[in-house]
Amino acid sequence: MLKRLLNSRIGLYLVFLLLLIPKSWGQQDSIAPTNLVAYIKSLEEQFNIKFSYIPEELDELSITVPNNLVALQDILDFIDDQLQINAQKLNYRYYTLTKSSLVKVCGSVLDNFAENNIPGATVEVFNTEIAQTTDTDGSFVLTDIPRNATLKIRYLGFNTKYITVEELLQQGKCPKILMAQHYEQLKEVVVYQFLTTGIIKETDASITLNTADFGILPGLIEPDVLQTVQALPGIESIDETVSDINVRGGTNDQNLILWNGIKMYQSGHFFGLISAFNPYLTDKVSVIKNGTPSQFGDGVSSVIQMETSNELTDYFAGGGGINFISGDIYGHIPISEKLGLQFSARRSTTDFLNTPTYNKFFDRAFQDSEVSNQNNVAIDDDIDRNENFFFYDFTGKLLYDINDYHKLRLNFIGIANNLNYEEINRTDVESTNSILDQKNISFGAQLQSQWNNRFSSNINAYYSKYVLDAESLFANEIQLLLQNNEVLENALKIDTQYRFWDNLTLHNGYQYIETGITNTTQINQPSFDSEIKGVIRIHAPYSSISYRSEGNKFVGRGGLRFNYIENLNTFTKLLIEPRLNLSYELSEHFRAELLGEFKSQSTNQVIDLEQNFLGIEKRRWILSDEDTLPITKSKQGSLGFNYDTNKLYIGLEGFYKKVDGISTSTQGFQNQNQFDGEIGSYDVKGLEFLINKKGNNYSTWLSYTYNKNDYTFETIVPSSFPNNLDIRHTLTFAGTYTYNNLKLSLGLNFRTGKPFTEPQDGDLALDTTVFPVQINYKAPNSNRLSEYFRADASAIYKFNLGRNIKANAGISILNMTNRKNSLNRFYRVTEDNQIETVENISLGLTPNFSLRIHFD
Repeated sequence: MLKRLLNSRIGLYLVFLLLLIPKSWGQQDSIAPTNLVAYIKSLEEQFNIKFSYIPEELDELSITVPNNLVALQDILDFIDDQLQINAQKLNYRYYTLTKSSLVKVCGSVLDNFAENNIPGATVEVFNTEIAQTTDTDGSFVLTDIPRNATLKIRYLGFNTKYITVEELLQQGKCPKILMAQHYEQLKEVVVYQFLTTGIIKETDASITLNTADFGILPGLIEPDVLQTVQALPGIESIDETVSDINVRGGTNDQNLILWNGIKMYQSGHFFGLISAFNPYLTDKVSVIKNGTPSQFGDGVSSVIQMETSNELTDYFAGGGGINFISGDIYGHIPISEKLGLQFSARRSTTDFLNTPTYNKFFDRAFQDSEVSNQNNVAIDDDIDRNENFFFYDFTGKLLYDINDYHKLRLNFIGIANNLNYEEINRTDVESTNSILDQKNISFGAQLQSQWNNRFSSNINAYYSKYVLDAESLFANEIQLLLQNNEVLENALKIDTQYRFWDNLTLHNGYQYIETGITNTTQINQPSFDSEIKGVIRIHAPYSSISYRSEGNKFVGRGGLRFNYIENLNTFTKLLIEPRLNLSYELSEHFRAELLGEFKSQSTNQVIDLEQNFLGIEKRRWILSDEDTLPITKSKQGSLGFNYDTNKLYIGLEGFYKKVDGISTSTQGFQNQNQFDGEIGSYDVKGLEFLINKKGNNYSTWLSYTYNKNDYTFETIVPSSFPNNLDIRHTLTFAGTYTYNNLKLSLGLNFRTGKPFTEPQDGDLALDTTVFPVQINYKAPNSNRLSEYFRADASAIYKFNLGRNIKANAGISILNMTNRKNSLNRFYRVTEDNQIETVENISLGLTPNFSLRIHFD
């Protein structure tokens, strides 16, 4: 028994030795990597020879030589094959070692997860024209490559890899090159589909519009940027235009509208009925109502930031379309691997083609008023009208990738409206001719740099020019009125981000803005000339810090902006503006938001509504001078709660906003305070509610907004009264439905009427003791227009025309019930000292049709 046990132990021992022997033999085939210079010296001793070489060239190299190589020539051949170092024999004892200046390299490109082959990856010699793609097994071979070169290896979905030729040679013959997959950290969102596809609510309470993913909204068959934002709670247009967007009770000039970082002073076509920005080249739109990041100044009501695509493509993509108002084209053109071009162009058909949509828009812009006398009897004049109107816009963007870490972008945008309008009143035998030329030209440059994994910067500079030239000829071409409003702006912004950790980021920057505005007025009878010029310069350093807890349970951002403002004619002022944005997850699907901000602006629009030139277009930009118009400043705070399960979203937000430094001349008064220029403030207490139910192919929502918006002017009696934009209640019910390639949308919008001021009753209505005769009004904004109601519908059908050609056709109907909504009412005195009532009427039933084609 003992003998059998011993024999079994000996057997196990022998098996163990047999298992070790092959491993030991394998270990004898090679030795550990050795410094090349040290190895050469060992060869000199072993073979009694001498090598001549440059130590600096070989000192950093190492090599692993198999032990089964014993002959000198075999060893030298191995070194040459491995490191491409040529050994030349001079005599029986002396050799020279020289690095080859041109070498041959090879390798296999694999992913670093499962080491799968990556076929089709681009392998290029950095900063040369030498390049090739990997074979089906991921391999490549490059010959006659400079030894000091660097290889750049790229493949879609993987991080670009750089490796020196020297490093590659030392890894052995045709080594594996492992590439890491590219993961991009995206902003955490609360709602992936907000109302319709392409509209996203971010964790900082801002709203993002991705136009490429845009679904459909009632009345819209194209993703018009400034029409789309009006679907959001708290944003509307009192007069149905995109050039007068009211955010939480503010005027349009209190919105900061940016296009690729350039401030825009013109935003609409057709007197505000159409957005001036091509939506098919716009990649992303961000809307901020409160809690604004410190890098944004100006705009005390909101920020609307539009950005075109910022990435190069290696294929052509573009398209075009036409509707009942205009036609447009756009495209992305790759010029080279590092250079690309984006462009868009649009022109109206209004000067050579009459369509139902154009006729309705024209009626809204020029014939939207119903005039009645003091007995409320309609005044029907026999009027002949002749107009020649057209608009156009075009944009360009040059994209140049200097390298993987620095990108240069050059931007250009041009917007124009041109009108020649003639009106002959056959009743009074009087003619009027009005000419309008409105243009905005802007150039910008952006340098975006990623200095390392933590630090990045963005330098943005732009030049912008806005001009409004207006000419009116009255009284049978006797009286001539010329008006000019010109804005010139230069700006520089340096923005930096430093990421301490993945969840903590420091944001710093500096912005310089120089704005010059000129207003000129000339009248021949009576003779009057006026030219007012001003220049304001703003120096604004800013800083903020952002933090995200694990799982985004808490997301916060706090910052400060310092505005040093100098008007070269009158004043200098320093304003400190704190900003706060906090979001906390109270429980699963339920978050709370606390937002606050101080903001200011030094440019405003004076609204002249004497009706002697097209009414709405007499908006002129002016500068604050701290005398007739102070710097406008705002304070806003809000608290909101959101519940979201990706199928159901419920949002409730209450806010308070106070704006100081407003003037009656910037608020569109049409009563006894119209020309007085009093300085005051307004405060808004509001509530916004939204419930949105979503499914795989439908989305329906109900939104309600409550605003109590009041003016305070100490010199007016009474000192407090409703704001001109006090729309107390707004209710929207809408839905979208998608069936295969067909998208449908229907929406209803209701709101209470706008405040207005009536004249006194009876004989007290007119004051005939002064010249000219004036109207005696009741208390300001003590009356309201009737409620507003509008129903809109739209449909879009998508289809393919070819493998890479997609198309869609759309039809929309605005104001389906053809309801005559009263948008505004004011009063004026006629030549025979009678009071006329002028009532502006909304857009009537308006159809539109579009056909679009997209290539990719």
